[in-house]
Amino acid sequence: YMIILSTLATGTIITMTSYHWLMAWVGLELNTLAIIPIISTMHHPRSTEAATKYFLTQAAASALILFSSMTNAWNTGSWDITQPLTSPSYILLTMALAMKLGLAPLHFWLPEVIQGSTMTTAFIITTWQKIAPMSLIFLTMNNLSTSVFLLMGLLSSLVGGWGGLNQTQTRKIMAYSSIAHLGWMATISSIMTNILIMNLLIYLIMTTSVFLSLIISKSKTVQDTTSTWTLSPTLTIIMLLSLLSLGGLPPLTGFIPKWLIMEELILQNFNLLISMMAASSLLSLYFYLRLTYTTALTLSPNTTQTKLKWRFYPNTPTMFITAPATISIFLLPMTPLILL
Repeated sequence: YMIILSTLATGTIITMTSYHWLMAWVGLELNTLAIIPIISTMHHPRSTEAATKYFLTQAAASALILFSSMTNAWNTGSWDITQPLTSPSYILLTMALAMKLGLAPLHFWLPEVIQGSTMTTAFIITTWQKIAPMSLIFLTMNNLSTSVFLLMGLLSSLVGGWGGLNQTQTRKIMAYSSIAHLGWMATISSIMTNILIMNLLIYLIMTTSVFLSLIISKSKTVQDTTSTWTLSPTLTIIMLLSLLSLGGLPPLTGFIPKWLIMEELILQNFNLLISMMAASSLLSLYFYLRLTYTTALTLSPNTTQTKLKWRFYPNTPTMFITAPATISIFLLPMTPLILL
């Protein structure tokens, strides 16, 4: 397991640090091949199906990246990532990166794969697996189409809002939340890349905080969250605040990226776009609020005997949640420092 995890990390780091298209592709392939056994560790038809779906989408996206870089090398004679791309190459690259990240309209694999894997694997897919494609977007943004990314971002935030409304599984809710957040990142990527990096970091920290609370409380469905308070009242409060932060409510950290992206898009006169995205973030906020309501504000209608969970010594280490939870709640006053 440790070898596989280190391969996963190596793949991402190779992609992030490479300036040659082939090396970037090699990093992405390493990454995909390392996470397949992690997804299929549970010997269960559903996890096998999830691994297959993940493999097919990621392999197709990697092939598209390789193909776009090859056609670009034929036309320009350069394998450099930072050099301008020819038009067929950048169209292929945009499609491939959207597929890698799970941006709408190429998002269909993400909820399915996350639902088929364990909580920890879902956590890796929604956080670590987004870093490599995002770094490629960051490097090639000058050559990619702004309007396509704005449209994809709007679509993703709408899909992330609508899709999560009807879900009862916490993993699927987190998958749609991931799609919505990536939509916000896609819209700003072509305008200000430093806000994109900041948004990505804050998204990673907030998602880590929520996922760790779900892993510690073993909450796989919305119904499971109703008995979190019996496990640990402190965890209940952390979960409540982390979810609201993920929804983007001030005065929590999640408000920073939304506020800065809105400000920047209004400066660029994308008024209609940002109004629609703000409305779609209300949809996301609805299902976060529903989760917080079941977690912290209601008692589940159980019999007296099942009110308390058995309080064994927790199997999962709870120390890791402290840093991400603190950052995902208290970072808003630091905004001026982040902007510098």
